[in-house]
Amino acid sequence: MPPGTHPPASPAHVTVPEECVLRPARPQDMPTVRRLVWAERLDPTQLRWEQFWVVEHRGRIVACGQLRRFPGVRELGSLVVAPEWRGRGLGSALVRHLVAQADAPVFLECAARLTGFYGRLGFRRVSWRELPWPLKLKFGITLVLGTLVRRPAAFMRYEGSSHNRDEVVRP
Repeated sequence: MPPGTHPPASPAHVTVPEECVLRPARPQDMPTVRRLVWAERLDPTQLRWEQFWVVEHRGRIVACGQLRRFPGVRELGSLVVAPEWRGRGLGSALVRHLVAQADAPVFLECAARLTGFYGRLGFRRVSWRELPWPLKLKFGITLVLGTLVRRPAAFMRYEGSSHNRDEVVRP
């Protein structure tokens, strides 16, 4: 960024480090987003640029996350912060921003070791039985595979939302 210029303002409810910009993803960001997601061995499906937000530092994407759309529910997914940028609040900023964008209840699946991180941001662990029907199949596959490879997963629901459980679309 040229001296004397400032990056565009990030959304008002989140803070990112100086010289970083939180912005919607663009089609040309997807090769970098895919590399970040694959490097962390996250779900590589439904990587649609329209659902992503990224954090950019001096023209380089250093973090990303998306809000996947399912009928009556949203899934927070593909949250990745580049290793050298971890511990600076980028993941928290992305989560706060994405849940603020949600127009339906928000759920996520994550490695069990990450429940503390998401818990501090307003998520509560839920059982597979508590998941809304659009996510039961998707997360059920994770449950079975996680058991087979001994990589336990957790399912969580955002509780800071104004959406209540009864608003989740049922079949």
